[in-house]
Amino acid sequence: MTTAFYAVDRLEGKFAVVVGDDGKMIDVERSELPKQVREGSVLRVRTGATGPDWSSAEIDRAEEERRRASARKILDELKRSDPGGDIQL
Repeated sequence: MTTAFYAVDRLEGKFAVVVGDDGKMIDVERSELPKQVREGSVLRVRTGATGPDWSSAEIDRAEEERRRASARKILDELKRSDPGGDIQL
């Protein structure tokens, strides 16, 4: 088995829409995920030949923060390279 990361894109009723690092979106029943899951959570999940084992999903706070820091850095670089100052996010 290997490990993969999935980010929770949004919560829709009984389902969480998660996005894998490969860009594929998957609907997962919220009952299969940790209770504390929220939009933006990053999940570390064991995967095998049959796909992700959602019962093994754990929220990875360190990976969440690493990804947020990376996004902040990219936004800061975009703001600095905007000659007109009109980038507003």
